Amino acid sequence: MPQSPPEFNKLLEELQQRHDFDLLETAFEPDLGPLVNCRYLHWDELRHLSPPDGLSLKRWWCALKFNRLRQLRAVPLQDVNGRPFQYLVADPIPARLHELDRGAGGFIEMPEQITNPDTKDRYYVGSLIEEAITSSQLEGAATTRKVAKEMIRAGRQPRDRSERMILNNFLTMKRMGDLKHQPLTAELVFQIHRQVTDGTLDDPSAAGRFRRDDEKIVVGDMYGEVYHEPPPASQLEERLAAMCEFANGAPAKSFIHPVIRSIILHFWLAYDHPFVDGNGRTARALFYWSMLHHNYWLCEYISISHIIRKAPMRYQRAFLYTETDDNDLTYFILYHLEVLGRAVGELHAYIRRKTEQLRKMESELRGLVALNHRQRALISHALRHPNQLYSFESHRVSHNVVYETARRDLMDLAKRGLLVATKSGKAWRFSPAADLEQKLVHIS
Repeated sequence: MPQSPPEFNKLLEELQQRHDFDLLETAFEPDLGPLVNCRYLHWDELRHLSPPDGLSLKRWWCALKFNRLRQLRAVPLQDVNGRPFQYLVADPIPARLHELDRGAGGFIEMPEQITNPDTKDRYYVGSLIEEAITSSQLEGAATTRKVAKEMIRAGRQPRDRSERMILNNFLTMKRMGDLKHQPLTAELVFQIHRQVTDGTLDDPSAAGRFRRDDEKIVVGDMYGEVYHEPPPASQLEERLAAMCEFANGAPAKSFIHPVIRSIILHFWLAYDHPFVDGNGRTARALFYWSMLHHNYWLCEYISISHIIRKAPMRYQRAFLYTETDDNDLTYFILYHLEVLGRAVGELHAYIRRKTEQLRKMESELRGLVALNHRQRALISHALRHPNQLYSFESHRVSHNVVYETARRDLMDLAKRGLLVATKSGKAWRFSPAADLEQKLVHIS
């Protein structure tokens, strides 16, 4: 649990009692803005640093807080005591939002693998599986990636609760793309929760409904330390209605960037903790809904939970820093933007690697003497179009050869395992092997 900052008003009174009257002048100094070495530090981090010359640690914090308070913007979310949550657009938030606008939405240029209908599903399904696995692992699922991927791709039924959690997440994430044009409603939130938790709750009746007063829920650890106590059940209906209004773009006192709105939605559901279980998975699903709703289409191809799981304590601390420092959402927003940036960056890097591998393979294919030039051209096409079907006639026409030459070309490729041959009536059809890239490495 991070150490809570000194209460600002009490700290101000304490400094004034000590006749520290030049505090305001100090607070307005350019070098004492809301950041410390370009970082938005919480008191729990600041207290381990040496303050600037002439300042005590408390006075340094007071100056930082003074500069932050002047720039904070309130949002409709309130804590259990009716105090609003706030945030400020501190550096590097504008730069990260700009990068996301350029790299995850609009009319960004993407390689053919993402835009080509024949190949994009491979990346889409791969990202859904990754998000389903890691989001479930964050909530305690113990199944390995290999087993989970095999289950989803093979379409087999889950064998235990962990596998059920992962399959539920996969189906939920897949549905977000279909729901992105719908407004968020309480019933839709309940539907998402039912799908996320189907077959995984000790009390099946708890799926798709608010927790009750007698179901006391707190966020804590195995040693009994409580980190967060959500609002009482009696407030949940009103709070969910306000959350849906916010998610659907209800006007605010100042403009809220769509990405920030999506991040706050993630925090809001997690803060309210309206369900007995499955709140984290539902919150992350709503974040994806919101990003897709605001046309950040590349978010269908990334996994934020994959990044979060690499350092889950940072994810938890982002929540705690916000709650312990006057409901300052800036901590959670900065953390989430970093996660998003890394997830988008990893996808772009992966696409670049795969594109380069494909180019290299096609280059090597041109020099492969085991195949003739017609076969090399077909395999090169198959690498880019894994769902393509070929026939003797299509190959004959493409290369202006006789039927027997086309037949020998395709049957030879099937014999080598590069194509899969199937017969429909009297006609043969050929499709690229599922592991075509690996088989090409061993061809001789």
